[in-house]
Amino acid sequence: MHNGLDVFEYALLRVVPRVERGELINAGVVVYCHARSFVAARTHLDEDRLLALDAEVDVTGVRAALHAVEGVCRGGGAAGQAAGDSAGRRFRWLIAPRSTVVQPGPVHTGLTADPEAEIERLLGLLVC
Repeated sequence: MHNGLDVFEYALLRVVPRVERGELINAGVVVYCHARSFVAARTHLDEDRLLALDAEVDVTGVRAALHAVEGVCRGGGAAGQAAGDSAGRRFRWLIAPRSTVVQPGPVHTGLTADPEAEIERLLGLLVC
C-alpha cells in the first residue's frame, strides 16, 4: 500500500467477431486488486458497432460470453469450475490468451484507492 493507494491490474475484454480479420471492439474491462482480494468485470456491448464488423455475428452468444466473465469474477456458483478459486486465480484464468470471439487484451497496471470506482471509470473511458 502506498499513500492509501493499492496496485491494481486490468484488461479490456475485446470482441473479435472474425478472428481472421483482426477487427475488434472493446466490450468490457476486468479489474483485479490483490491487496483487496478484488476482481470484477463490467461489460457494455455496442451491438450496432459489432454488427458493422460482422452482420452475421451471434450477438446472443457474445452477450452470454461477456456475462460468463462477470460470473467468474463474482465467484460462487456463477463461476463454475473456478468457484473455489481466489480472486487472483480467477483473474489470471480470465486474462489467459484465447482464440474465441471474446478475448482479453493486454494487462495494464495502476494505483487506486477504490477498485470498484476504478472499474466504472475504465469502462466509461475505454469501452462506452
